[in-house]
Amino acid sequence: MNRKLIASVLMLIVLIATLTGCNSTASTPKDTADNTAAKKTGVKITVAAAADLALAFKEIGDLYEKTTGNEAEITFSSSGTAREQIANGAPYDVYASANVKYVDDLIAQDKIIADSKELYAIGRVGAATLKSSSLQVKEASDLLKPEFKKIAIANPDHAPYGVAAKEALESMGLWDQLKDKLVYAKDIQDTLTMIKTGNVEAGFISLSVVNKDEVNFLLFDDKLHNPLKQAIAVVKTTQHEQEARDFIKFVNGEQGREIMKKYGFVLPGEV
Repeated sequence: MNRKLIASVLMLIVLIATLTGCNSTASTPKDTADNTAAKKTGVKITVAAAADLALAFKEIGDLYEKTTGNEAEITFSSSGTAREQIANGAPYDVYASANVKYVDDLIAQDKIIADSKELYAIGRVGAATLKSSSLQVKEASDLLKPEFKKIAIANPDHAPYGVAAKEALESMGLWDQLKDKLVYAKDIQDTLTMIKTGNVEAGFISLSVVNKDEVNFLLFDDKLHNPLKQAIAVVKTTQHEQEARDFIKFVNGEQGREIMKKYGFVLPGEV
């Protein structure tokens, strides 16, 4: 009897140990699932950004994701194009414009949360030629030379940098003399592409997209045009208002400002 009792106890112990082991093994995938769920708790926000921000916001977006766990999906276009998209209900969370007036337009249309609006940069514009080209613009009047047959400009109808370039040329008395050479681009990135592909001999681009290994650049005096005051704000239809406000805070925070400065932007409070 004692042997049977001992055997039964041993079997019970083995059974308990086995069940405990099974529970322990089963906890691993659960833990993995929990970890995966934790990683997916980050919120994705969508940002409609001005084309001059292509380099700076790419870097800011990457750092924002690493720092907060949230994702920023950024679409670049001319500020006027994004303004029209948002006015027509495009589902963005944040609008970063190269012209504060465009943000104000959307506030007037009740498409933007007014108290979320912040200035985040002041842009600079100038003339660029391809580094490998024999043509250079050492002063704006060089563009009058017959060697410059086509000059790209972001369309002033919807691109703030196109407006600023036009104002600068008018201030220098060059607009009327150059306008027959002008080729209109969608935005600053499109202008840069025209230069890099050799479709134009020169173009007007923002300082923020200049790669010194690719282009020669003549920066215009900022007194020649109205200030390129850039503003950012939360789109009213957002489902992620807090995260959208946090992104704006990140852009205007210490890390964001460092990146913006690196790409040649003048920052609010520094003028």
